[in-house]
Amino acid sequence: MPDGLADPLTSPPPVHHVSVVIPVYRGEKHLVGIVKELATLREPRESAGGHLFRVAEAVLVHDCGPDDSARVIRELAAEHTWVRPVWLSRNYGQHPATLAGMSSSSSEWIVTMDEDGQHDPSDVGNLLDAALSERASLVYARPVNAAPHALFRRITSTASKRVINLLSSGVDASAFHSYRLVLGEVGRSVAAYAGAGVYLDVALSWVAGKPATAPVTLRDEGERQSGYNARTLLSHFWRMVLTSGTRGLRVLSLVGALSALVGFALALWLIADRVVSDSIPAGWTSMMVVTLLGVGVTLFFLGVIAEYLGVAVNMAMGKPLYLITGDPASGPLGRRTHDRTE
Repeated sequence: MPDGLADPLTSPPPVHHVSVVIPVYRGEKHLVGIVKELATLREPRESAGGHLFRVAEAVLVHDCGPDDSARVIRELAAEHTWVRPVWLSRNYGQHPATLAGMSSSSSEWIVTMDEDGQHDPSDVGNLLDAALSERASLVYARPVNAAPHALFRRITSTASKRVINLLSSGVDASAFHSYRLVLGEVGRSVAAYAGAGVYLDVALSWVAGKPATAPVTLRDEGERQSGYNARTLLSHFWRMVLTSGTRGLRVLSLVGALSALVGFALALWLIADRVVSDSIPAGWTSMMVVTLLGVGVTLFFLGVIAEYLGVAVNMAMGKPLYLITGDPASGPLGRRTHDRTE
């Protein structure tokens, strides 16, 4: 055996190091339990597929939520050297916060998971097995049970992903999930180039290739209420539409062509009706049809095009997707004024 080369028959199997990124908005009641579970994965553990892995660090990204998550993050970081806090200048949302955590990670693999305890850390091994067996740089969790959400949210989520599949160019939105494993260099690169308004999973699909999936079992969220309402869910859906490609503009062209055909058919009908009968006042029907159909379609098209332009303008102006700062409690904002005594 040449010097400097390890014998594959006698050398120990490699250990895969994982950075767990958790965007934190309302994690005050759940973070301690999640970190406790992650601590059990600090020592190398063998996955079901025979691969050794360990959690090297937990990156907790404080997204400036309304609860006392900041205090819990500080306490966990002081207690555990492998817990790394990341502080954002303001609330940016789940996806920008996740990207900020990715950019701050250091391991060869990155796992992203929610703060509410719905994702079981013991499933990290399943994600890693899928990545290695399928040679995939991106793996999404594939729940084997129904998500603990309201029926309306589950239905709208499924419908919106199908719409994205129709509008996007090769993006399979049905696999998207917030519990994901991504190759470290891929995740950090995406965090570096993703611009404002870009949907995280769409950005990953640009460079990660075809993703794999791994079965997981979702746990109940407990008493925590979801931070998503109808408005935020619609915002997520619309951002996926705008950043999934330009096929949406092509759809507008198709709708415009169909509108022209409908208008032409209505024109023929109006001409025929005018020749046969005088029951309709001259010009009234045609004016209303042209006004309602033409103006409505035009305004809708202009609105969608304006949205696309808005995304491009935000990126051209340099609007940051996120801004990492120091702990506010350690800076000028954390200094309290004391009464002056003479």
